Amino acid sequence: MFTGIIETLGEVVGLERDQENLHLQIKSGFTDELKVDQSIAHNGVCLTVIEIVNDTYKVTAIKETIVKTNIGGLSLNDFINLERGMKLGDRLDGHLVQGHVDETAVCKSIKDENGSTVFTFHYHSNLGNITIEKGSITVNGVSLTVVNSKSNEFSVAIIPYTLDNTMFKSLRVGAQVNLEFDVIGKYVARLTGN
Repeated sequence: MFTGIIETLGEVVGLERDQENLHLQIKSGFTDELKVDQSIAHNGVCLTVIEIVNDTYKVTAIKETIVKTNIGGLSLNDFINLERGMKLGDRLDGHLVQGHVDETAVCKSIKDENGSTVFTFHYHSNLGNITIEKGSITVNGVSLTVVNSKSNEFSVAIIPYTLDNTMFKSLRVGAQVNLEFDVIGKYVARLTGN
């Protein structure tokens, strides 16, 4: 489990195709604290560390992950949001995040709001995912609060700190992002038949 509170940005320093898999070599400031077999959220995608060499580590994305997330679109020198799994007993500063991407969305607009930046995203409502006003959403691994919820669109207001310390600072209109909808909301929707 994760919280959606990004620890650091990682840099993609290696990409290698292996049949239908994609191996990613990531350089991060916390690589020296990692161990093989550890789960790390990469733009909200939970991947397992399989190798550590100096200040880089390697993870593998399988076809399912490549098809359902934006991981397959990464290029060398891209920066991604990183978060290690939460420790039992730690403070939960974001919300419960599984690291299992529900679908991708496209950034529709970015608007400066004199102190915050509002990002609007469009997603496919036919997959049954929903947002609610003031509910939780994870965008590229970042725990955020939904504003302006619609059936296939929502916005989030980003404070300057989050903008400066996550990949949101390089996000552009038309970019694809990973979405994980609120896990509690997903269970409620399933139980009520919505």
